[in-house]
Amino acid sequence: MNELDCTVCQTQLHGYLDQELDPATATQVAAHLSACAECARLHEQAKLLKVSVKRHAPYYRAPASLTASVFAADKPAPGFIRRWQKWLAPGFSAAALALAMVLYVATPGSEQPLIDEAVSSHVRSLMGEHLNDVVSSDRHTVKPWFTGKLDFSPPVSDYSAQGFPLLGGRLDYLQHQTTAALSYGHGKHIINVFILPTSEADKAVQSQSLRGFNVVSWQASYMRFVLVSDAEKAELQALGQLLRAQ
Repeated sequence: MNELDCTVCQTQLHGYLDQELDPATATQVAAHLSACAECARLHEQAKLLKVSVKRHAPYYRAPASLTASVFAADKPAPGFIRRWQKWLAPGFSAAALALAMVLYVATPGSEQPLIDEAVSSHVRSLMGEHLNDVVSSDRHTVKPWFTGKLDFSPPVSDYSAQGFPLLGGRLDYLQHQTTAALSYGHGKHIINVFILPTSEADKAVQSQSLRGFNVVSWQASYMRFVLVSDAEKAELQALGQLLRAQ
């Protein structure tokens, strides 16, 4: 796989942000962002700009007369439509079925973009000095810190006795929404635990490796949990069991 330089990566940032790139290019951009602090900074700025435009830019609905005139223009006669439907409907049905099967096989799981972003955020948190906005092993300090900053209450616990001391927490941004990020230590490893709300049903624990990091994720009680670290997968799963038991 060819690595992108900063110039090429920056020309792809908006396509990457809007999920318009092909899978191979998107993977290259994500890999570059995980290793380049300057491009990662520009990516964060672009995300914030997108959110700001959605929240504050005025929206103007097209008049009903304009919509009607657009759809009415060059409308074929009903008899013409019926004749073509008779001959082409079977072919279109087969083509639609084939296309649906291709999309089903080729389209990545809905969780994969979230996992990609979580790994990139984990890398960025280790590159600078923004691992935590609030530094404390006391859950009674960390949990209240999120109050007023999120529209949900993330569960916060310290597992020092089990070998996973709470280090602190920060705000992050995944899947177009503000996210809670808790950091835990385990030996010489840092584990980021990303928590964000979802309207989807519960999902079982999934484990994978991405760009040299282990990832454990699941959904429960309308919350998504994503754990990322270079610690062993079994160690991440052990912390996941503690989180699910609280």
